[in-house]
Amino acid sequence: MIKKAIKLFLILLILTGFFYPLAITFLAHLIFPNQATGSLIKRDQKILGSSLIAQKFTSDRYFWPRPSAINYDPLGPSGGSNLSPTSKKLKSEVQARMEKFSLTDPVLNELVYSSASGLDPHISLETAFYQAPRIAKARNRDVETILKLISKLQEGKQIGILGPAYVNVLLLNLELDKNL
Repeated sequence: MIKKAIKLFLILLILTGFFYPLAITFLAHLIFPNQATGSLIKRDQKILGSSLIAQKFTSDRYFWPRPSAINYDPLGPSGGSNLSPTSKKLKSEVQARMEKFSLTDPVLNELVYSSASGLDPHISLETAFYQAPRIAKARNRDVETILKLISKLQEGKQIGILGPAYVNVLLLNLELDKNL
């Protein structure tokens, strides 16, 4: 009986520990080659980031992503703060974010509340448009130029119907540096 159990264990170990991950990795690279390698964004053979993970931007010259409860560290603990809407700590964090960026009411939730993952690379078009005047001023450009760039880089709804249109913050900021 023990011999059969050990034999079954070794067979399952090889199947699920080697062949299955190898097959899934092969399929991922075949079907989703960009995502399977981390959706890395490169310029001049240098990795600038991933289009799937938010990066911290605080300069007025750039679009700001949603705040992160884990300080934009994908290797750290779970991304959510798990603070309730009635939490005093959440209220003080939001107030500190508003003061840090000199935001005044009305302010968009995306700029002061972190997302569930803490690493969302996208912001809504509304949030991008809200930030356009600040960026235009910091770069000595007219707001219309910034708005056109946002519209150019907007991504559609998921599966064509779910949620609002959005824009990737890293791609938008890289395009700002490239063209403006």
